[in-house]
Formats: sequence, structure tokens, C-alpha cells
Amino acid sequence: MLDRILEEAPRFFTYYNLIFLGGALLTTFLLTAFGCLLGFLFGFLMAVARGTTGWLLFPIRALAFLITESFRRIPFLVTLFIVFYAFRGTGISWSIFWVALVAVVVIASSFIAEIIRAGLESVHRNQWDAAAAMNMSTIQALRFVILPQAWKVILPPAFSFFVLFIKDTALASQIGLVELTFAGKVLNNRGFSAALVFGTILILYFILSYPMTRFGVWLEARFATSRHR
Repeated sequence: MLDRILEEAPRFFTYYNLIFLGGALLTTFLLTAFGCLLGFLFGFLMAVARGTTGWLLFPIRALAFLITESFRRIPFLVTLFIVFYAFRGTGISWSIFWVALVAVVVIASSFIAEIIRAGLESVHRNQWDAAAAMNMSTIQALRFVILPQAWKVILPPAFSFFVLFIKDTALASQIGLVELTFAGKVLNNRGFSAALVFGTILILYFILSYPMTRFGVWLEARFATSRHR
């Protein structure tokens, strides 16, 4: 096997193959980056909405609950096909990338909403009451009182999900998106050995996920409560 890899390497790492792999790497990166950022934003909004009270905001709470509890229980691939055929059925002619991005954001928002909700609820109710006693609005209470205490609970599972999410985006190849896994299949079908092709894909996935892991560790240390205060 090693002899074959060494023999194929000069033909595999050509200019056009590297451009092809680079484009697939960029697609996977963009899908993951936008999915994580938008998923965190919408997930945060849904988590906050679920914590509201009063009948006027009941429809918003119900919608956030429905989205969170539904898509957390539907497999990623099923959600991907639902979004794909929904776009096709309505005649909306978006590219495959944008269709996949919508599915990715929906899934990420659902999981991140639950993570953030758990983090917010980990802060004792007395902190909310203290903020209300100081005449703070809900946004001010979140910004100055609740979130500084909740980050250390939110960040570890959130970044663990993001790292797993990089690998889950490989399922977007099932609707024809040319990302890393799809690129590996194409190059393998051209006759290159699976060990060489998917070994390269493995390294590229590691290049994507390792910096995110280190960034998550840095943020956890940054927001962790000091033991020496």
C-alpha cells in the first residue's frame, strides 16, 4: 500500500487536483463558519425567547420551542433533504450551497439554542431578581449579569458541537455539494487509491477542526472564573 501511495503521489498532488481540493476545503469552511455563526445567533435568540414570560410573547416562545425540539430529533440528512425538496417544490432557484447552508443553520440553531438555554438556566434566579431590582432591562441583565456567568457553561458544549458539526457537513455531498468528502469520492473514482485520497481528506479536516478546538480552549480559559480572586 505504501509503495502505491508513493507512486501515485506525484500524479495526485498536481496543480489542478490541489485547486479542486482547495475549492472543496473552502466550501466546507464557509459552510461550517456561516453555519456556526448564524446558528449561534439564531440559537441565542431562540434561547432568550424561550425564557420570556407573558401571553403576548407566547407565539414566539411556542415557535422557538417547536423549532428547537423538532430539528434536534430529526437526523441531519433528513433535514437536508426536507430543505432541498422544499426549495425545489416552491420553485426557488438557489444554488446547492445556499440550500445546504439553510439546512446547516436550522440544525445548528436548534442544538445551540438548547445549549444556551441550559447555560442561562444554570445562573441562579436570584441574579435575575437582583438585576430587576436595579431597574435593568432584560437586555442589560443578560449583558452585564447573566451572560458573564453563563459563558463558562455554554462554551465547552458549544465548541464540542462545532467541531462535530464540521464532520456533519460532509452529508451535504448527498445533494451534490462539492465539499471535502465529495471531492474525495471524485478523486477516488479517478483511480487514485482510497488510502491516499481519504488520508489527504483526513488531514484537511484536521486542519479545519484543530484551530477551532484551540480557540474554544482559549475562550474557556478567558471566561473561566479565577480561583485566585
